[in-house]
Amino acid sequence: MFSNPEKNLKVFGLKEDSIVADLGAGTGYYAIAAGKIASRGKVYAVEIEKDYLDTIRHKVSEAGLKNVEIIWGNVEKPGGSKLGDGIADVVIASNILFQVENKNGFLAEIKRILRPKGQVLFSDWSDKSVMSKVAIAKGRAREMFEKHGFVFDREMDTGQEHYGMIFRKG
Repeated sequence: MFSNPEKNLKVFGLKEDSIVADLGAGTGYYAIAAGKIASRGKVYAVEIEKDYLDTIRHKVSEAGLKNVEIIWGNVEKPGGSKLGDGIADVVIASNILFQVENKNGFLAEIKRILRPKGQVLFSDWSDKSVMSKVAIAKGRAREMFEKHGFVFDREMDTGQEHYGMIFRKG
């Protein structure tokens, strides 16, 4: 079974007034789930693939969400998300780390947009998944986040094909 964004965000403890940045939002599964839970907050769905932006727009409209803003941006470079410094309480980084070429730039962008003590919900494909050939090992991912000054908080079950971790901005 694949990841269940709504369940994962509830277990994570997303609050209804949270400001959330879903980086590499894809087709919007996490952004939509976050929009429903953070009903008094704001969700920024940042994606570089323009075709996906239309898909997210459609899903946001179907769900009747008014708190999700869709942004075309490049999360691999400083300022590429087009979000302000320290704007987000939570960054969602799901199924993206294995795809980004500039991993250091991506992690720096997460750090830039997170508020002090902000949290990252990180989830990616496990070595037992259908994507195992391209997956980044859990230990390697943790090492990369910690190298960029993030503090490991805990592991989280994010689905049979995934692993998940929570980090705080150091």
